[in-house]
Amino acid sequence: MTKKELQFLIQQGEGYNIEFKEGYNSSIAKEICAMANATGGKILIGVTDAGTVKPIKITNKLKSEIIDLARKFDPNLKVSIEESEGILVIDVPSGPDKPYSASGKYYFRQGANSQQLSRNETRDFFIKQRLIHFDEIPNQKFNFKKDFNEETYNNFLRMANIKTELSPKEVLRNLKLLDKEQIKNAGALLFCKETTRHFRSATITCAAFQGNNKVKIIDRKEFDADLHTNFENAYNYLKLILKTEMIMTGKARINKLELPEKAVREAILNAIAHRDYFSPANIQIYIFSDRVEIVNPGGLMGNIKVEDLYKKSFPRNHLLFGLLQRMDLVEEIGSGLMRMDEMMKEYLLPHPTIEANDHWFSIAFTRPDLQKMSIEQRMEEYQKRGAKKWGKKLGEKLGEKLGEKLGENQIKILTIIDSNPKISIPEIAEKIGISTTAIENNLKKIKEKGLLKRIGPAKGGYWEIVEK
Repeated sequence: MTKKELQFLIQQGEGYNIEFKEGYNSSIAKEICAMANATGGKILIGVTDAGTVKPIKITNKLKSEIIDLARKFDPNLKVSIEESEGILVIDVPSGPDKPYSASGKYYFRQGANSQQLSRNETRDFFIKQRLIHFDEIPNQKFNFKKDFNEETYNNFLRMANIKTELSPKEVLRNLKLLDKEQIKNAGALLFCKETTRHFRSATITCAAFQGNNKVKIIDRKEFDADLHTNFENAYNYLKLILKTEMIMTGKARINKLELPEKAVREAILNAIAHRDYFSPANIQIYIFSDRVEIVNPGGLMGNIKVEDLYKKSFPRNHLLFGLLQRMDLVEEIGSGLMRMDEMMKEYLLPHPTIEANDHWFSIAFTRPDLQKMSIEQRMEEYQKRGAKKWGKKLGEKLGEKLGEKLGENQIKILTIIDSNPKISIPEIAEKIGISTTAIENNLKKIKEKGLLKRIGPAKGGYWEIVEK
């Protein structure tokens, strides 16, 4: 392995097929097993979770121990080992004889983590489900000279914050997107010029109807570019059809969509990430006068129920999902539906309606009646309810006088954080209608009163309200 390739792997950070270990320990067996049961990957020993290089002492005994670990799997597995710059790199193949177990236990890759599967999960993932997923299959139709889209590839590097001197094929190989010299379906979906050239059903159809049924269609669009462009086009089309209000916040004007944009955006991304690409059907977005429905082929896998989706992420297309994570488009923690619920609640609208069967998954957002209450009025009503709740809560828990010492904006800030601990300062500022500087000043005062603390970094961390 060259120094450039090693630097590229470290720069990627941990993900679906990259794992960092500061030193050697028995948990390496779990990581190897999980990657072998997925699409393979690389384990770098001598790198901290934060990506800091801490070279280790590499001996023949250490190499033998690692090789023996894999040989003791059921069935046995062969791994290869390289060393560079004091770092030991274990190259784990996608096992040809899945499923593999280590010490009688089965492990699988969930995002950047290796999880032990329960008996039911083992049955669901390895018996009832296909052992080779659609996104991992080499695409025989893809011709690099004719079909590879450099613009979308460069956009991926930018969104994934990857800077490298490696060639596109070397990058794709390190991302586990090549099988010998053939690109896998996940790569073809993301880096093609036209999806229908390779996948007839990998399009998104948007249709607007008159009234609340499909009797009369007003407009229809089908998007068939690469996967990310299809997402952006469908999202922008939906924004174009939905109503927008201009709201004054001090001296500034903001355009407010009738539905929470992030909720709709996340629902479209979920449809793309979790759909069944073996199905001949495509993703469909229906816009009615009273609702928006987003429907994707592929029901819930195995024994998974809708309520399980609020607790954990269940990717159908692990390799593709990992790439979307690198682009910071989706999350793995299974909190997407909860965030959607909170965003709809903020707009004083019902939670999204979810329906699923063996073949389809749909999520519907109720559109508001803007004749009865404008977006601005609904936002104000939500803030009033929140301020009342927090005024009472703080009065009860921290003393009546302390509750009175909190300003109106501080109560609003706590209300918003209470509903979404991962919210950013600019997002809080937009909701309340004041500057980010004013938000920062209020946050400082709240923290000084011991009511709030920040857990983790600005990106990826969250707020925690302190209840004494």
